[in-house]
Formats: sequence, structure tokens, C-alpha cells
Amino acid sequence: MDFKDYYKILGVEPTADDKAIKAAYRKLARKYHPDVSKEKDAESKFKDVSEAYEALKSADKRAEYDELRQYGQHGQPFQGPPGWEGRGGFGGGQDTGDFSDFFSSIFGNRGPGFGGGGQSRRSSGRRGQDVEMELPIFLEETLSNESKKISYQVPQYNAAGQHVSNTAKSLNVKIPAGVTDGERIRLKGQGAPGIGGGANGDLYLTIRFAPHPKFDVEGENLIITLPLAPWELALGCEVAVPTLTGKINLKVPAGSQNGQRMRAKGHGLLNKAGQRGYLFVQLKAVMPKQNDEAVQALWRELAQKAAFDPREQWSN
Repeated sequence: MDFKDYYKILGVEPTADDKAIKAAYRKLARKYHPDVSKEKDAESKFKDVSEAYEALKSADKRAEYDELRQYGQHGQPFQGPPGWEGRGGFGGGQDTGDFSDFFSSIFGNRGPGFGGGGQSRRSSGRRGQDVEMELPIFLEETLSNESKKISYQVPQYNAAGQHVSNTAKSLNVKIPAGVTDGERIRLKGQGAPGIGGGANGDLYLTIRFAPHPKFDVEGENLIITLPLAPWELALGCEVAVPTLTGKINLKVPAGSQNGQRMRAKGHGLLNKAGQRGYLFVQLKAVMPKQNDEAVQALWRELAQKAAFDPREQWSN
């Protein structure tokens, strides 16, 4: 009996949600339907697709399949984990239709359209405790494809369900694209071990953005304050502005105002669609510290020649 990777059959990731799984099934079912498909082995592929969807569309079935998936490779002989009863492990009695022996071995009498008549082989076990932790990350890490190593404590329980100790565990975690501050990520089966053959608990990571020395976060956008001399605002200038991945040259137009925002497309954070937001550059006038008589004379001359009242409208 060969193992079937139902996620691979449907062409989706193990993290895919119900909507993505359903969409993939519909697409492939139309492609391989024997009545219309001219694909080679269409009928066999159609059965595989239908079987995969049957296993993954139900939260209960999917959770039990996910437990076994770590012990098998697609197309390779499947033995199952230690203590697994194998074929018909959930009990027999109901026909599983045209589905494979592999499907029957997992779900037994809970084939297509099952009504809950069978009992899980692990119903007597107790699920392990979930573990929660905060994961601080730098803004630069949200753009990286590299994994981040984390370490955490996992509670251990005896057969009576009493907490006896904690053990250290390490994982390499890939930060999802478009992750947001405060977002909660679930890592299935990475929590405390189950009791009496029960499923492992899950690990929940709450993402926390570490404060950045230059950037503030506003959704998928970043904000940086650019200090400028008064004459740079008045005359215009070109300034090298830092981003998360390097520097860009920003042209500040003549006559720009203190507090004005300029934006650079594609230099913010990643969103769920894999696109980057804006970098907003906020202009800030900074007065020179030197204030000797010669400098003050120049400011007085400028004040006379400019004949400018900044509060002309404000006082009305």
C-alpha cells in the first residue's frame, strides 16, 4: 500500500485553507472528468483528485491525515507510525466506494459522506497542550526567505495527565510573506505531546515587530523622517534615503514644506499578495545650531527680502 500525499495531488500547500482546497479540487475535477477530458489516465487522476478532496475537506479527516503525513512519502510504501493499527484502524463496516486501500486504511468506515459512526483509533487518548509564545522579528526579516531558528519550552505530562517537566525544543520557522505585527501563526503538532496516543498540541506564535531605529510601521507602509536644512526645503535637493534593502535617491522639490510627506512605491513591507507597500518620507526642517551674529544678519536680510507672513491666513 503506497502513501498518497493529498496536498500534492491537489497542488496546494499543507497550509492551504478550505477555500484554496475547494478551488483546486474544482479546477482539477473539471480537467480530468472522464466525460470531457482527453488527458491520459484521466479517470485514474479524477479518482485521485476526488479522494484527496474527500480527505481534506473535513476538518476532522484532515487533522487525522496530517498526523500520518509526517510518516509517509508520496508513492512510497506506507507503514504508519508505531502503534498504528493500519488498514481499517478506525473500524470497518461501511464501503469506501472507489477510493484506494490507503484511504480505507486511514478512515475505515468513515468513507464518502460518513455520518460519524466510526470511532477514532485515538479516541481514548488525550490531545497535548497548545504552546503560546511571542516571536520578535526585525522588519528586515519580513522580506527574507531564510528560516528563523526559535527555541521554546514544551510541557511534558505523565499518563495521568500531570505536568512533570518542561523540555527545550528548537525549530526553524519560515516567516510568512505579508506577516503583520500581532499576527498569530499556528504550527500544527509542535506543542506538547499527546497522552495515551492522543494528538500533539499546536504551537502558536504571535509576531511582534522589533522597534526600528529609522522606520515606523503603518500597515504595509513604512515611515521615515528626513531631516533637511531650511534652504534645502526652499531650493530643493537630492538626498540618499535609507530603505530596508539599501538606499534610494529622493528628489525634494523646491518650495517643499516642513512635515510634508513624499512616497516611494515598492519600498514598504510585503502584503499578503506578495507586493510591497510605500515608503513615506516625512520632511522635517532642522535649524542650524550655529547662531552667531553673521548668521543672524543673513536671517534678518532674508526676512526683509522675502516679505513673508506665515500666519496670514491663521490670524483671520
